Amino acid sequence: MSLKYFIYGAVSLAMFSCATKQDINYMKDIDNIALENSIKNSRVDLQPGDQLIITVSAKDLDVVKPFNQNYSSNSTITQYSVPSSNNLPQQVPVSGPTYVIDTSGNIIFPQIGQISTKNENIETLRTKLVGLISDYVKNPIVDVKLVNFKVSVLGEVARPGTYMIPDGNSTLLGALGLAGDLTVYGVRNNILIVRNVDGQISKERVDLTSANFINSPYYYLKQNDVVYVQPSTNREKAARVDPNTGLYISVASVIASITVGILALIKN
Repeated sequence: MSLKYFIYGAVSLAMFSCATKQDINYMKDIDNIALENSIKNSRVDLQPGDQLIITVSAKDLDVVKPFNQNYSSNSTITQYSVPSSNNLPQQVPVSGPTYVIDTSGNIIFPQIGQISTKNENIETLRTKLVGLISDYVKNPIVDVKLVNFKVSVLGEVARPGTYMIPDGNSTLLGALGLAGDLTVYGVRNNILIVRNVDGQISKERVDLTSANFINSPYYYLKQNDVVYVQPSTNREKAARVDPNTGLYISVASVIASITVGILALIKN
């Protein structure tokens, strides 16, 4: 009788230790969610400490040289992470005239002087620069890159760490993808995002199993966001038990099988 209970218990443990499909699916209700509002949250305002590479070009390259005068190809090399074919982040070098936004939210630009970046994102700053440079150059082409945009992904993911994001544009799902996605032990309906904007700390809990989070201000990540994936209770229990427990269960299962065989032979 005790052997039968042992087998029932082992089977039950295996069944309940596995996450159900309902627990691990993302955005189960996406067909019922209006996504048109998500674009409103994609704007990422520039902040002090952001590193920008700004290049100016035109038909006559000699005319725009003064606007690229602080560029040294040997000294301004920056790297950022992008997804690769094997799903691992790779480092890609970029270079160009580099500007760091100061504590007052300004940059000093050649020929023009001080330019405020307050309440600006990459696109609006590019438009502003085109307007200012147009006073000196006909039809200038301005390219702006944010090259030190980083987020940290911690907890129950395959590759926790800090990731540099190309062009300062990343969604929560994109950052989790760089980190190799959640492990089976990650709690998908309680993702914590910690954000620091101008010294003000905010935090938000996100439910990945519902598509509602796409319209949240936390769907598009901001500079220095921290994403934390909470471990499930099964993971916490596993961390407290003897690491050899799996071995013990395997040995016990073998012994139980041998015992059943012996009892069958005795009965025969």
